[in-house]
Amino acid sequence: MLYQKLLHKLTQINWNILIVPILIATIGFFVLYSAAQGSLSPWTDRQMLRFAAGLIILIFFALIDLRFWLSQSYVLYLISFGMLITVEIIGYIGKGGQRWIDLYIFHFQPSELMKVALLMALARYFHNSPLEHTGQTKMLILPFLFISLPALLVMKQPDLGTATLLILAGFSIIFAAGIRVWKLILVGSMVLIATPFLWQHLHQYQQERILTFLNPERDPLGTGYHILQSNIALGSGGFWGKGFQAGSQAHLDFLPEKQTDFIFAMFCEEFGVFGGTILISLYIILIAYAFYVSLKSRSAYGRYLGIGLATLLFLYVFINIAMVMGLVPVVGVPLPLVSYGGTSMLTFMMALGLLMSISIHRDIRVGRIEGLI
Repeated sequence: MLYQKLLHKLTQINWNILIVPILIATIGFFVLYSAAQGSLSPWTDRQMLRFAAGLIILIFFALIDLRFWLSQSYVLYLISFGMLITVEIIGYIGKGGQRWIDLYIFHFQPSELMKVALLMALARYFHNSPLEHTGQTKMLILPFLFISLPALLVMKQPDLGTATLLILAGFSIIFAAGIRVWKLILVGSMVLIATPFLWQHLHQYQQERILTFLNPERDPLGTGYHILQSNIALGSGGFWGKGFQAGSQAHLDFLPEKQTDFIFAMFCEEFGVFGGTILISLYIILIAYAFYVSLKSRSAYGRYLGIGLATLLFLYVFINIAMVMGLVPVVGVPLPLVSYGGTSMLTFMMALGLLMSISIHRDIRVGRIEGLI
């Protein structure tokens, strides 16, 4: 009976849409291979293994009943929050921040897991809230705490990019739940008023990144070096690009972090505007699918979670590409499935698995759940 049920669910997975993340990841493998001067080591081979593991995680999450994820949303949030606190106490320090837990086999970044756990917790909260009460101010206190507490811990690591993603993706669910626009404007106004205070509490390098965003030429050999070299790489690629493994900015080591944050600049140098357009089009298909799945769900939990995950995917892509083009400050947000990274890859595949679970169980009516579990 269980075997037949699982087999039936496997037939309901949209295998066609899986082609899109596979194509995106394949592009990433080629770019990482090129970044390593035509070698599978040290990045491509590991990334391929992570993607294979990610596909297993995706299918596992897709097959699990959406009601199970609803019941465990708060538990996953508390586990993720506990991990963030653990990072503050015994976290591994690297690349100027204390963001990882050393598991000996690999370094795990809990803030990546929190991105998904936060959206699951918010989706459950508003799923249980009567629609007519959603807009009440008292109903928004707990969601604001859900968002602000992990965001503050992540900013302390420091990781401004991840904190920004948590806040914006979290507010997308609050907006979808029916909060009045004037309340969002009020929150935005309060943030603007608090900007001088927030500025004083930013780390020196974060202040420098914002100042460099406003004027990259102020320190072309220091804080402005990354974005200037990125713009040179983007511009030198032209329409068709210089060709595979023919990018001078990356291969002559002018472009920093070519395998992670600035991988899109390297890709466009080698494959030009044409290649960049194809990659962005694949992301647009994936984002459109995510929003489509969300709107088709008959459960409030599925709709809210799907909208949050779709927004998170959009923010990942938009912020990374805008960052390498100099349209937003450099904040260290990876390009999904393309940038080298373990935790971000697995977390992203988990998010896709949840979206497919929402699609498979879209016709299930889900009642309210009281308590933690």
